[in-house]
Amino acid sequence: MGLPATRPSERSRGVALALSVVLGVFGAHRFYVGKVGTGLLQLCTFGGLGIWYCYDVILIAAGAFHDVDGRPLVEWGPEAHQSGVSAEVLDELDALRADLNDMSERLEFTERLLTRETLAQDRPETTGFDTPREITPR
Repeated sequence: MGLPATRPSERSRGVALALSVVLGVFGAHRFYVGKVGTGLLQLCTFGGLGIWYCYDVILIAAGAFHDVDGRPLVEWGPEAHQSGVSAEVLDELDALRADLNDMSERLEFTERLLTRETLAQDRPETTGFDTPREITPR
C-alpha cells in the first residue's frame, strides 16, 4: 500500500533558505520552521561550528528539509499556502505587480529622456571648432 502522502509545509522554502544563509549559524531557520530545541542547540554551538549550518543550507536548497511536524518545505514563495485567499485575489495581485513593473519601466525611461534633455540644454552650442558660438547683432 505504501505510506500516505504528506502534505507540504505552510512554511516557505525561500524564507527558510534566506534565513539559513544569513542567520543559519544562529539557527534562525530552525526557529522559523518550529524546531526550537535544535534551533537553541545551533545557537549555542554556532551552527555546529559551521558544519551543521552548511548541512542545513544544502538540505533546504535541495528541498529535503522538514518542519517540526515532519512536512517537507516545498514551496518557494510565501503566497503558495495562504488560507482564505481566493484564486481571483491572487490573480489580481499578479496583475497589479505587472502594472507596477510596467509603470516603473516607463518612469525610468522618462527620467532618462529628461536627463538627456537637461544635459543637452546645459551644453553650449558649438561650431565645428568646439568653441562657443557668439551671436553678434548686425
